[in-house]
Amino acid sequence: MSIAAAETPAAPLPVSDSQTFRRAFKDLTGGFKQHELWLSLGWQDIKQRYRRSVLGPFWITIATGVQASAIGILYAALLGQDLTTFLPYVTVGLIVWNLIGASVTEGAEVFISNEGLIKQLPSALSVHVYRLVWRQALFFAHNMLIYLIMLFAFGVWKHLSWGLLLAIPALVLIFLNSMWVSLVFGIISTRYRDISQILSSLVLMLFVLTPVMWTTSSLKQQGGQVAERAKLAELVPTFHYLEIVRAPLLGEPQHLYHWVIVCGLTAAGWVLAILFLRKYRARVPYWV
Repeated sequence: MSIAAAETPAAPLPVSDSQTFRRAFKDLTGGFKQHELWLSLGWQDIKQRYRRSVLGPFWITIATGVQASAIGILYAALLGQDLTTFLPYVTVGLIVWNLIGASVTEGAEVFISNEGLIKQLPSALSVHVYRLVWRQALFFAHNMLIYLIMLFAFGVWKHLSWGLLLAIPALVLIFLNSMWVSLVFGIISTRYRDISQILSSLVLMLFVLTPVMWTTSSLKQQGGQVAERAKLAELVPTFHYLEIVRAPLLGEPQHLYHWVIVCGLTAAGWVLAILFLRKYRARVPYWV
């Protein structure tokens, strides 16, 4: 080897772009473009889950309706609430909460439960998140049948106005949050399997702390320190997510600060999701 050749610097190795923001956004857009795949898989999940069942996914509707009726009647008697207003409040709250809670608990398992597909199917990682959100949207649509029945059974339709349309952007925000939650906690759970168990306990605790089975207005009516303590419910983030959907569906007045808080949390969550997707996206197939 000549001296000139020995002194020639080696060509730099190509830098991998697996941990770049470009690849993170490409994963999200590429996964969305594979909509035929995740739409089919999400629908197949429901068919497989209720295979050979007579009522199919409507068992979800029946179970939610029975649960809402039992909780509404019991707590209306215990708290001295008017059943005709309290039962719709609990029913809508439970329908929305099931969507929120499932987004967290199933989101933590989104990549673990799709281990085989992730290792064998050359697709974007976000496909499994879109599949989860689509499946939850179908479950929510089935449960909305209870809401339609309640509209006429309890005369809720009399209180509705054009503000009902605000439920549409509110649900979009819920699904956007479901996506970033699934990305962040789904990635963490592939590395640390205890996270999903922790989140399950956390969701149960938030269910108790969030005004699903009780109302903040009933506490405020008591006045004094009890009314002041009702404000503690606003420290629970799920309360704001619940309220932006429940209020328009029941024809109740809207409060801007709920929307501001939810939009702020959504933006912060997506920033975190993009960072996680950029740094750990390539490691998920090895972790699962």
